[in-house]
Amino acid sequence: MLKIVYFASLRERLGKEQESLELPEGGSVAAVVDALVQVHGEQWQAVLKDSQVLTAVNQEMCDMDQVVVDNDEVAFFPPVTGG
Repeated sequence: MLKIVYFASLRERLGKEQESLELPEGGSVAAVVDALVQVHGEQWQAVLKDSQVLTAVNQEMCDMDQVVVDNDEVAFFPPVTGG
C-alpha cells in the first residue's frame, strides 16, 4: 500500500488531502498517476499530469520515473513560488 498526499492548491482542486493506493504495476510515480486517474476519472489527469506538478517519494524530490515500493509516501504539490 502507498500513502498518497496532496498539497496546497492540488489538495483544493482534487478535494483530497491524502489516500491509500495499492502499489500499481510498473512501480513508478507515473504508474501511480495512471492508477489515480483510473480510480478518480479523467479530470485528475489534467491536474496530475501537468508538467508543473512536483513529486516526491518519501520526502525526496523526484521525477515521474522514480520507482516506488510498498509503504512509500508519494506526494504531489504545485511549484513553489516566492518573492
